[in-house]
Amino acid sequence: MLISFVKKKYSIFTILKNSFSDNANWKKMWRNPEPKKNYDIIIVGGGGHGLGTAYYLAKEHKLKNIAVIEKGWLGGGNTGRNTTIIRSNYLWDESVHLYDHSLKLWENLSSDLNYNVMFSQRGVMNLAHNEHDIKEMKRRISANRLNGIDSKWVNPKEIKDLVPIMNINNLRYPVVGASFQPRGGVARHDAIAWGFAMRADEMGVDIIQNCEVKNIKVESGKVLGVETSKGFIGSEKIGVVASGHTSVLAKTAGINLPLQSRPLQALVSEPIKPLINTVVMSNAVHAYVSQSDKGELVIGAGTDGYNSFTQRGGYNIIEDTIRAMVELYPIFGKMKMLRQWGGIVDICPDASPIISKSEIQGLYFNCGWGTGGFKATPGSANVFAHTIANDNPHKINAPFSLERFVSGKLIDEHGAAAVAH
Repeated sequence: MLISFVKKKYSIFTILKNSFSDNANWKKMWRNPEPKKNYDIIIVGGGGHGLGTAYYLAKEHKLKNIAVIEKGWLGGGNTGRNTTIIRSNYLWDESVHLYDHSLKLWENLSSDLNYNVMFSQRGVMNLAHNEHDIKEMKRRISANRLNGIDSKWVNPKEIKDLVPIMNINNLRYPVVGASFQPRGGVARHDAIAWGFAMRADEMGVDIIQNCEVKNIKVESGKVLGVETSKGFIGSEKIGVVASGHTSVLAKTAGINLPLQSRPLQALVSEPIKPLINTVVMSNAVHAYVSQSDKGELVIGAGTDGYNSFTQRGGYNIIEDTIRAMVELYPIFGKMKMLRQWGGIVDICPDASPIISKSEIQGLYFNCGWGTGGFKATPGSANVFAHTIANDNPHKINAPFSLERFVSGKLIDEHGAAAVAH
């Protein structure tokens, strides 16, 4: 049976038209189908990476019999629990190629999806607090420039001009310079999930929510499908994009992935008038901050120091982060925090992701993003879709295969990424 899908278009005219009906006539963004018995491809995980993979499989590879299976609601995992920072100023060539591929997709994504993902290129600044930071960052800037990345060094005066509220002369964390990527910025986390979901649904992808995958069924070295809370669903190709729980699902197929899952916390303040118009990060402080369009300060911290699958962390991490933030930005001292949350990040030994085939025919993994998953969302989805469709990696994600843990060709981004993995 041929199903007809009507493309939803958003413009000033559709907004005006719906305003006359008190916005009561907007159509649902995607269907809520029951799962079929079999699909050509199943994507496990309904976050940005998983939904984006389905979108690119349908759009670029013309594959339609696809299901995205999500145990909760779309974007309810790490996609909705991060601080939305986007940049590509990583150290190693392999990382730069992947993250800049993603950044280039971000730059046109609202137009491609006809849905505003609210990508704001306000720049990303990584602070240096000592001589070691200066040498490390200037090394990374030089590596970035060799790869055509818009990374530059800014001195304390230039930092003060960009962020007047920063106390660059504080005794605990004196600011002696920074790297700055003007093309970096932030985006709306739920918009990327909704945009990909809507367009994938229009191309025939089944998006199945509240359906937990409990087991990946394998026989004679090939995948057969997945056991779910809604019964068995068959497929000859399965892509697992389940962030912190990917290692758990992999074990049901007999694969032990080199991953550790840890809580990563973030918090937001009460909304205030525009105060900071860029993203500021610090590896030494283990804190980063930007201001949302609603006026909230979005503050991120480092990972907790233990493995866990809970979406919350220790208060000591929040306390240390707030102390450091107040030292750098005394004006924040009397503000109230509005809410705090945590996500589960899966971390590889070299702090780089896995986008790879596996030893089991038809089983693919996209995981190990640590604290850097959101920025890579469209690029990761794009190359993962290529890998699944062709059963071979895209040249961009080829270095991020599982084979590197055997060959020793690791991509060590610990510390070089200027975040606390």
